Amino acid sequence: MKYSPRVSSSRRKSRKAHFTAPSSERRKIMSAALSSELRTKYGVRSVPIRKDDEVQVVRGTYKKREGKVVQCYRKKWVIHIERITREKVNGATVNVGVDPSKCIITKLKLDKDRKALLERKRGANAEKGKFTPEEVQAMRDVD
Repeated sequence: MKYSPRVSSSRRKSRKAHFTAPSSERRKIMSAALSSELRTKYGVRSVPIRKDDEVQVVRGTYKKREGKVVQCYRKKWVIHIERITREKVNGATVNVGVDPSKCIITKLKLDKDRKALLERKRGANAEKGKFTPEEVQAMRDVD
């Protein structure tokens, strides 16, 4: 169901917006979930993937393979991972593109901007869905 009158629910327009998205938007769309340890550590579910993150593939032919992200190929909506390659007919080895949504991040490359992003996201989710004991008591007293 459509909630906002300013946003189109048209399949055609949604697909056009997705496939013609600029690189800055593609960065956000190409996000990957964090591993359970990182999720509890940072209080964040997913972050945009970047070069030098370590990931594990969880779906597809390369399931359970781990490696470092060599390249984020935003134009093709894929990432290239260190040891995930195939051999071409002429003998050359090429990286195989993997969809970032089919990976989990096992180790983050942290710099000041990434730390700031994690803090910002944690702040937004810190009190999400949590009731204080006073609020719970107040809800009980409503009846």
